[in-house]
Amino acid sequence: MNAPLVHEAAAAAGRGSDIRITRVETIPLRVPLTSPVKIASGAARPFVELVIVRLHTSEGMVGIGETQAWRRQGSAETLSSLTRVIEDHFAPHIVGRSPFEIARIMKACDEASWHSYYAQAPVGDALFDLQGKILGVPVYQLLGGKYRSELGGCAVLYIKPTLEETLEGAADFHARGFRSFTVKVGLDLDADVANVRGIRERFGPDAIIRVDANAGMGFDGALKLLKRIKPFDIDAAEQLLPLHDVDGMAELARRVDIPIMTDECVANDHDLLHVIFRRAATVVQTKVAKNGGLWYSRKLWHIADAAGMRIYPGNHPCTSIATASVAHLAAAWPGPLLDGPFSAGICGALTEDIVTDPLEVRGHLVRVPDKPGLGVTLDEETIRRLRVKM
Repeated sequence: MNAPLVHEAAAAAGRGSDIRITRVETIPLRVPLTSPVKIASGAARPFVELVIVRLHTSEGMVGIGETQAWRRQGSAETLSSLTRVIEDHFAPHIVGRSPFEIARIMKACDEASWHSYYAQAPVGDALFDLQGKILGVPVYQLLGGKYRSELGGCAVLYIKPTLEETLEGAADFHARGFRSFTVKVGLDLDADVANVRGIRERFGPDAIIRVDANAGMGFDGALKLLKRIKPFDIDAAEQLLPLHDVDGMAELARRVDIPIMTDECVANDHDLLHVIFRRAATVVQTKVAKNGGLWYSRKLWHIADAAGMRIYPGNHPCTSIATASVAHLAAAWPGPLLDGPFSAGICGALTEDIVTDPLEVRGHLVRVPDKPGLGVTLDEETIRRLRVKM
């Protein structure tokens, strides 16, 4: 940061010390998907349910954050439960506080509702957004400065009725520049193997292939799958087993050469340490909503890095708001990162975005916003149209 910007930020910090949060607003939304999303657990869904938190301040500035009511393995949240927790249990600890008291606020929210990471995520991210806007700097400056300007995303191939449909989706991503593919598996062993084989044969050795069962398989089925897809050079197998079966994951890791990735079974730092101590995975995926936003995800990345794990930046299908959260965290991260599904929503999964200035996407690369805060602004007309009456 150059000298004039430092002086401007210092002046803004002085003004910001008097700013107080006056209202916590929750905005429940239902955003259509371009096609129904099917994974190994649960029925196909035609839309994603989101809650946007908007923090209002005494000076008129607002901060925004995003979470999802995912309702699958690792999430029991609904739009109603998220809004009630945030408004009834978190808001009393937020209103009247400075946006810079993020440690105090996040600690109070954590104590107010146990294991409430899906609800805490948009609060913490909205606080970072506010801090950046008050200081006139992007969030990555609050996290240590910019190390990278863009972050690569992967193609997520959801379960389709036929091999042809799966390969058609993969070809579309490949034509746009994607070279990393996550194949959803777990319902039909022969179809899973055919999909993996088809992608390897179609795109050759340069394609990076991972599989993901979203915690929907049993041990025997997972072991059979891994043995059958081993010839196709699989980079990682993500969360094949249920959340509780960390010992089963460790046994899979011992029996096969394919690296195991953890996702749904890691909500917090204790979960990740459990996986590390059991040697149950060597790759970890974090998600904004699942892991409590920037405030908690950064800690997980440090723990994973110390354990020698590869980091796979992820998200549920989401808008530019949660995508920006990951982009800023990645921008300030000095270590290597895999091309992850953090941008799946804005790269084709959602029919529309909810901001006036969507993140810039070039091929598989997402540009990190340089505007103050998270760098995105809500589109009020879209919000009005997609809002769910509670």
